[in-house]
Amino acid sequence: MVSIPKERRTFCKKCKKHTVQKVTQYKRGKATTTAQGARRYAAKQKGFGGQTKEIFHKKAKTAKKVALRLECKTCKCKKQIAIKRTKHLEFGEKKKNIGPQY
Repeated sequence: MVSIPKERRTFCKKCKKHTVQKVTQYKRGKATTTAQGARRYAAKQKGFGGQTKEIFHKKAKTAKKVALRLECKTCKCKKQIAIKRTKHLEFGEKKKNIGPQY
């Protein structure tokens, strides 16, 4: 489990200085049905003959790399950075201490 602060102070290209930036997780938008590949696939699938393109089953990785979306609080300029692979991501949480507390 990776814990990330909700705000981070990092460089903004537009302001040309370090500013406080809001951190959120990038989520992919809905795929458009009018994209050339989607139209071609739909046309190929039409009619008799079953599945026309192979469905990939040999998955090698168990987790995806997380993309963070940083938004500058002064100029609203946005950028994305990738972090290590993780299954669980939480924002603004303190790290959980494991082991005895002295």
